[in-house]
Amino acid sequence: MKRQMLALAATLAALGAMPTGAQTLSFAKAEDAIRYRQGAFNVMGAHFSRLGAMANGRVPFNAKAAAEHAEVVETLSRLPWSAFGEGTDKGAPHRAAPAVWSDSAKFRQGAERMQAEVAKLGTAAKSGNIDQFKAAFGGAAQSCKACHDNFRTEQRSGG
Repeated sequence: MKRQMLALAATLAALGAMPTGAQTLSFAKAEDAIRYRQGAFNVMGAHFSRLGAMANGRVPFNAKAAAEHAEVVETLSRLPWSAFGEGTDKGAPHRAAPAVWSDSAKFRQGAERMQAEVAKLGTAAKSGNIDQFKAAFGGAAQSCKACHDNFRTEQRSGG
């Protein structure tokens, strides 16, 4: 796991140096794509859970920390999608449902909706207004849940 996080950090650093729009990646092996997208989702989830703790009152709301976590989530929300290419349903264990590939238009719509909701969350976090933050967190969380409900399985497959 530690190696996966280091690899993701190196990838993110390289992507940060790329011009906008150059974030479509190709992978030598399906296994590389699967690990890349899993890494992006894992880091995104860690930061999103910290936002959730603030939104749900488990920890005090801190506007500066919320804005920083939201910025990371927003950046990461643009990364995993190119790693769902053809053939990446096999190669390493994953929880992506077959519908990712059989209903790719709906999957792309879900990704775009999540990115839009996460952008709203970033704006709300920067405002420092807890009520706006909570409302925006709810929208972002719902967009994540919708994708998980439609495109993620409980059992790992593809290995």
